[in-house]
Amino acid sequence: MVFLPKHIHLAELVLADCGERKLMLATAESCTGGLIAGLLTEIAGSSSVVERGFVTYSNDAKRDLLGVPGDMLADFGAVSEPVARAMAEGALNHSKADIAVSVTGIAGPGGGTPMKPIGLVHIACACRGQNMMHEMHRFGDIGRGEVRMAALEAALNLVRRQLGAS
Repeated sequence: MVFLPKHIHLAELVLADCGERKLMLATAESCTGGLIAGLLTEIAGSSSVVERGFVTYSNDAKRDLLGVPGDMLADFGAVSEPVARAMAEGALNHSKADIAVSVTGIAGPGGGTPMKPIGLVHIACACRGQNMMHEMHRFGDIGRGEVRMAALEAALNLVRRQLGAS
């Protein structure tokens, strides 16, 4: 996956926003598979902000690495607001980060249902001492790579909003 200049610029803004506030960031990624952490660490000096990244593609990984309750996964499914929120909270609880962003969704080309179509993505951002933010996006069946990149952009924009920067 090649990052476009607009992605690099957005990542630079997130790193600057966090750096100015002396905040460390963690990612908890499912459908983006580490793209967010990969983009952030593409930029020199990112180690002063990026604390760690969790790639929790399977439900077992969400449970084992982030502490997402199994009953929550069973009741709501991995692609849901409660799970996105639990992933962000789990990333904070299992790291030294001050802020965490999580992404879970259906990138396609398979896996969609009428209730949870391809392109459905839930993103959450948790920052210690603040209310958690959540967004649901319906990017549509625009292609696997395009869904993943759209989710990456939306996640970084949510981090900026959580910090009051955009």
